[in-house]
Amino acid sequence: MPVMTVDGVRVSVTRKRIRGLYLRINPLTGMVEVSAPTIATDWQIQAFVRDKMDWIQRHRGLTSGGRGEGGGTDAADADGRKSGSAGSAGSGAAGAGPVVGGEWDDERRRRARAAIEAALPDLLERWSAIIGRSPTQVTLRLMTTRWGSCTPRTGRIRLNLMLGLMEPRFLEYVLVHEMTHLRAANHGPEFTRLMDGYLPQWRAIRAELNGGVRPSGRE
Repeated sequence: MPVMTVDGVRVSVTRKRIRGLYLRINPLTGMVEVSAPTIATDWQIQAFVRDKMDWIQRHRGLTSGGRGEGGGTDAADADGRKSGSAGSAGSGAAGAGPVVGGEWDDERRRRARAAIEAALPDLLERWSAIIGRSPTQVTLRLMTTRWGSCTPRTGRIRLNLMLGLMEPRFLEYVLVHEMTHLRAANHGPEFTRLMDGYLPQWRAIRAELNGGVRPSGRE
């Protein structure tokens, strides 16, 4: 994977058959990663990164663990569009979030897990009554490409441990997102309609979770 340096920042570049430029910060490695159209020139990519440099530096300053770099996953692309695999739907979480950088040692995992497990009972009780569906199982794990995922057929939901070290509203959004998949398996109009009813501000929360990076086009 080609790497270029832009104003002292190392940037990993992947060229794809897409129309826009997308940027994220890998939450585990801290590397700035850019997806670019195959026809994009190095100059265009460098200009795009420079345009996002304030955001990059801000999120580096927010991360913990002493690494000075921070995170964005691609459980969604930079525009927050979600990705999923066959039989499951994910809050792609694709995106960035504060305090997700640094090394994940046993103590950090314990703190993140404890925070989520403390919040889950009340959240599940509240949202199960609203949504009319309950997950059969909720598991926690450290994921690099999604904030959460759901397998509607089995009712199983998986949440990213990183959410335990972030503001509680992000955990609530991801949980509601995944529980909504128990009623609408994909991200079609029905899913959007339900989310608008459950959390009218969900798009704003998603944008913040995903780092607030605005793409120059859509993939």
